[in-house]
Formats: sequence, structure tokens, C-alpha cells
Amino acid sequence: MSHPRDDGEEIVPRPPMDKRPLSERDICSKYITPALQGAGWDLMRQIREELSFTDGRVVERGRMYARGKQKRADYVLFYRPNLPLAIVEAKDNAHSVGAGMQQALEYAEALDVPFVYASNGDAFVEHDRTGQSDHVERELPLDAFPSPAELWQRYRRWKGLSDDEVEVVLQDYYTEAGGKEPRYYQRVAINRVVEAVAQGRQRLLLVMATGTGKTFTAFQIIWRLWKAGRAKRVLFLADRNILVDQAIQNDFRPFGGAMVKVQREVDKSFEVYLALYQAITGSEGREDLFRQFSPDFFDLVVVDECHRGSAAEDSAWREVLDYFEPAAQLGLTATPKETADVSTSHYFGDAVYTYSLKQGIEDGFLAPYRVVRVSLDRDLEGWRPEHGQRDKYGHAVEDRVYGQKDFDRHLVIDERTEAVAARVAEYLEGTDPYAKTIIFCVDIDHAERMRRAVLNAQAERARENRLYAVRITGDSDEGKRALDDFIDPEARYPVVATTSKLLSTGVDAQTCKLIVLDQHIGSMTEFKQIIGRGTRLREDYGKYAFTIMDFRQNTDKFADPDFDGEPVRVYVAGGDDPVVPPEDAEVEPGGAETDPVDGQPGGGLVWDPDDEARPRKYVVEGVDVKVVSERVQYYGAGGKLITESLRDYTRARVHERYASLDDFLTRWRAADRKAAVVDELAEHGVLFSELQREVARELGPQRAELDPFDLVAHVAFDRPPLTRSERVRRVREGGLFDRYQGTARDVLSALLDKYADEGVRDIETVEVLTLDPFKGMGRPVQLVRSFGGRDGYLAAVRDLESELYRAA
Repeated sequence: MSHPRDDGEEIVPRPPMDKRPLSERDICSKYITPALQGAGWDLMRQIREELSFTDGRVVERGRMYARGKQKRADYVLFYRPNLPLAIVEAKDNAHSVGAGMQQALEYAEALDVPFVYASNGDAFVEHDRTGQSDHVERELPLDAFPSPAELWQRYRRWKGLSDDEVEVVLQDYYTEAGGKEPRYYQRVAINRVVEAVAQGRQRLLLVMATGTGKTFTAFQIIWRLWKAGRAKRVLFLADRNILVDQAIQNDFRPFGGAMVKVQREVDKSFEVYLALYQAITGSEGREDLFRQFSPDFFDLVVVDECHRGSAAEDSAWREVLDYFEPAAQLGLTATPKETADVSTSHYFGDAVYTYSLKQGIEDGFLAPYRVVRVSLDRDLEGWRPEHGQRDKYGHAVEDRVYGQKDFDRHLVIDERTEAVAARVAEYLEGTDPYAKTIIFCVDIDHAERMRRAVLNAQAERARENRLYAVRITGDSDEGKRALDDFIDPEARYPVVATTSKLLSTGVDAQTCKLIVLDQHIGSMTEFKQIIGRGTRLREDYGKYAFTIMDFRQNTDKFADPDFDGEPVRVYVAGGDDPVVPPEDAEVEPGGAETDPVDGQPGGGLVWDPDDEARPRKYVVEGVDVKVVSERVQYYGAGGKLITESLRDYTRARVHERYASLDDFLTRWRAADRKAAVVDELAEHGVLFSELQREVARELGPQRAELDPFDLVAHVAFDRPPLTRSERVRRVREGGLFDRYQGTARDVLSALLDKYADEGVRDIETVEVLTLDPFKGMGRPVQLVRSFGGRDGYLAAVRDLESELYRAA
């Protein structure tokens, strides 16, 4: 419809713009961003575009490791830097208005964001996760997007925040120039705890997998409550000196002069106190140090590794917590303990937030793992002494069958220890002889014998440095001094640490690549803590994944639903109800290490006081011990160990993407970069380097160097494979080189050699021309010019690849 103008001419309205040809980014910049700004959202301070909030799962690509896809929200809208209120997911105009909603809801759940929007540039669809509106979803015109003030008021009503509570909730976290900001899950944890404390909740539990930054998260919680005046005096409790010292030196450093470590005297002029609970509770007749504070002195008490005792009613921790009952109390753990006798959640309440090992691996913040399960014949068959047999110290060995749980606890077989050490040495020599390794042993005596066996198995390495293998246990001052070097990424030695309990929790061994289990672990809590020693990523030191070598079937626990699920409370029967005792007995470390069964300090022979002729631990030698089987399991896509054969697993993963060999060949031929197809399969769970090793064992070492193409075609579609060398020979015998002369011909020949040595990935980028042997042929620009330019060079590489795979 036209309208008259003042000068008499008609105004013809401009037809609406056709948005369908626009890209998603165009829709964002031309429609969504202006709509957000029009609603009052500040582009610089409140709008974060294309915000990646995960690192992308670590995936194996050939002999290298790379990252899978990051989770990335198109827009996250922040009311304050610490408080995200909304997510907007954009799609191009070929999609419906709400097409991005399901993806946006997934992101909103992870980020703990209440208001969720989707748009295609025509309008917005709003999803309200608070349950406070009379709608779940509604459509809004572009110019009706809610303002920051409106969403904040809706958030306040939902949370029921008073004005005083708002002051606490809106306090920003600590930042410094170039410093780290909380990751998304840390921000969620911080916000939930701060909000709960602001609203008067007194007992809180935070569950975060080992390696996900519990101490940093605790610091940010304390900082915000401290700066807001809600927690003017804070007590941070731990049960190991190293945990306290690491916190003071690293995450808690910004507290500066307001912080003190409580040791032998109490100075009440500080605001943030860090202490070992052993240091503030009575020992050797001393008065309880914590009682020098008044019960209401602290506003907040934070208990690190709270599963280790604070949940038990008769523990020393609990005495401290009961004394400071008026304070808000926050428990931190990776492994909440739930048994008939001890319940972490019974004391602290259900977890305010949980971030699991599986989530950490899928998000790319923790290292994936593989499991090598080694079975020794004596472990499977048992061992019985001959009639009248005496051990190496002359003691008559009790006549019975000794099984796996007896070994190194009641009976020592020297050859068994040597077999374990030899297997560890073989693995290290086959991967990285200097990879940091922790061997968990039965007790201190076992740890000492294992140290010696490792040094003998790695004699050449031990001659390089006597600290190649050390025992780090509670009774060894030298070992405890070596701990600092073991966890220092810059220090090569020690390489192997043998221990029983000391390294099972709390120690930040960031570069540990191998965990060896040669003790029976009855407790799921302890199992999780031990596995946590390897989960930290250190890409700058080549730590992308780790291996668990299990000699005692502990890794059966990976199949237990409790391994990475919610903790289950055990029913405690009363009266005439049947009583089912807890299956697992667990020893709480502290002070000298203890044999969990005998209750005696480990180390050497422990004699039975009622029979001095009979030791509690026999030591025998001359027993033949063999490895009867070895099984490798891998952490697969979806967060579970692969229990089927690697071939079956690979075949299933490939067939999910390619129903037939023709489908795979079509995709391979059409790909401009063959490495892209390899990367897609790697992200889908195909483990190429492990598959390479398995196929090489089948075909023999002369057939070991297979291209990823041949691995997939052979394993998934039963095609006979060609080695890279065979493919190169066929190309050289063909007519490809007849079409090129001079430098161009030399470059193609060198690319073929590089393919034979390293595979297809390295020949598909122009950057390869900066490496040897190309550097000796001329500058990259000159080499590319010999093909007539960049397009000519890339066309030649595609021709080369076509010839390499022509036989397919």
C-alpha cells in the first residue's frame, strides 16, 4: 500500500528484505546483535558472542593428540561478569525461529542459565527455565527482547533474593591482568555456593572430580564472600601439609597479608586462616589449638577432601566442625563417602553442584585414559607351599593356598614383584622411559621392595640417576623430600614413585602418565582418588592422556554404577531389620602408614606377639611367575571403557558413519583434505594408533606402516591393506611424474617420501614446504611458483593423493 507525501508524490514501501541468502553470521550481525543492543544490553560488558566454554575432548589422531569440537554458544548475556542470565542460539533464515532451541537448552543446562532464546532473524523464541512464568516457551518480536533489568528482576523473584543477599550475589570474583578466569563449571559451583551462603544455608557440599580445580574454586568462593563482608573470617582445613602449602603459594596468594597458616600459636589478627586439622587438634597432651578461638570466631569453614573424616561422627575433623557450629561450613571432595557408618551428605547435605570425571573428560579439561590389565599365573592359580617348606628367613610357611589378596600382605613372592617391575619397565621403554609413574603397593615394605625391583629392571636408567625410582611413603623423610621433585613438571627425576597411601589423594602430580595398581583397593572412594592422580592435563609437557596398569583386577570398578555416578546411601537397619554390613573397609591415612588388615605400621616383617616363631608375612623365592594374559581397554566415546575387542569397536564406529565400503570411498574421494575424514572418525571414537599396533601384530612388523585409509578399509570392510611404501611404489611406477619437470617434480617426489614416513596429514598443507627436505630446495613461495602458483600446487597435491589411492 502506498502513502501520499507532502509534495504530492506517493511513497511506495520497500519490500521486506529476503533474509534467506544470509549466513548465520550475517543474521547475528544485522538482526540479533542490534536487537540485543536495542534492549539495553551493553555490547562490550554484557554480550559475549561465540563463547566457547569447553576445550573439546582430547582425541587421538594417528601418533598425535588433538581436540574435538568445543561447545560454543552464539551469545551468552551477562548481568555481571560472574552472573550469566541468558543464552541466544542463532540459525540462518532457512531455519525456523525456534530451530536452535534444543541446542540452546543443552548449553543452558551446563552453564546454569535460566533464560534461553533462539532466533533466525525474524523473531525470538523464549524458554523460561525458572518455572515462574505462565508459559514455558513464547515467541517475541525482534524489538521486544527483555532488558537486563527485566531479566534480573525475574531472576531475583525466582531465587527470592533480598537486598542484602543481592549485595553478596553480585560481588565479582577475583581477576588480575593475564590471570585465569573460572571455567564454566567452576563459575556454576562458585555461584551456587555463594548464593546458598548468602541465603543462610549452613552446610554445603561441593563435588568436583580430581584435577578440575577445587582449590581455585574454593578460593573464588571465599574471595567473593570475604569482599562482600559475608565471611569476614575464614578457616580452610586440610589434612596434609602439601595441600595447605600449595593453596598458600598458588590459588590463595591474592589474600596476601590477610592470610596465615596456623601452626603452633594462634594470632587472631588475621582474616583467612589455613590449617592442618592435626595441627589445631590436641596431640601429645597439648590442648586443642582450635579452642583458643571462640566458637563464633569464623564465619566460614571450608574442609578440603572432606570425605576423609569430617563425615564420621567420632572423627577429629567432626570435633572441630561441631565446635565452630555457628559458621557456614563447606565440604570439598571428588569422592563423597556413603557407607552405613559414614555419610558425607548426611552431614553436609546433598551436593550443591557435582562435576564428574566423565564430564571433565568429555569437556576436554581432564585426560582420557586406557587400561592395561595384566594377569599373572600365580594370581589366577594361587600358590601352595611344599610340605615343610620354609621361607628365605627360615620360617615354616603355613600350609594353605595363598591367593592374590594374600600376596605382599601375608606372603611375599620375590619373583612376583620382579614380574610386575619388569612389565612396568617394558611399558615405559616402549612409550616414554621418563614418563612420571606411580606404583601403588600394599604397604611400605612392598613399596620398598618394588622400588628395588624397578631399579633392577631399569638398570641402565638407574645408573644414569639413582633417583630414577624412589619410595615416597609416610615413614621416609628422603622420599617425602623427593615428592617435590616428582610433582615438578620441570624435574626429570624421580621418574617412578612407589607408595602405598601417601600419593593416593591430594597430591598434584600433573605430569603423571602411568598409574600402576599392585594393591587390592576395596573402597570405591580410594579407587577414585587414585585414578585422579592421572587425570590432569598438561599439554605443554605432552600430557594428553594416561594409562592405568592393573595387576589386581581393581579396574572391574569401572563397570560399577557408583564409579562416576551419584553416591548411594546405604540403608542402616534397626531393630529386628536384617543388617547388611558394608562390603568395603577403608583405612583413613594419617601419620604413619598402616597395614589395613593387620593394623601395624608397614615395613619389614611384623611379628605376631603371640608367636615369635611365626611372622605375619612370609617371604619366599624360587617361584616361577609368568604373565598369562594382558588385555587393553580404552576410554571410548560416551565416557565408558571399551570392553569389546578393538576391531569390533572400530567396525561398529565406522559403520555408524559409513554403511558400506562404497559410502566410505565416496567420502574419501570427495574430501579436499583426507585428514578431515580421519579427524571425523577419530572424534567419533576410532583409535588409530592403537588400531595400528593391533593390526601390525596380526600382519607382522613388515606390514606395520599402514595409512588410516587402509586401517579402516581392512578392519571395517575386510579389504586387504597396502602399506604406505607399497602405495608410494605404485605412484612412482605410474605416469604422474611425466606431467612435471624440474623443481615441481622434485617437490612431488619429496612429498611422496614424507607420505611414506609420516602419512597423508603432513602432505596436505602448504606449511610442509617450510620443513626439511624442502628448505634445501628454496623458499616456499619459490616452490609454489614452480607449480604456477598456490592453486597449481594444491591441484598437484590432489593429483598425488588420487594416484596414491587409485587402487582403492
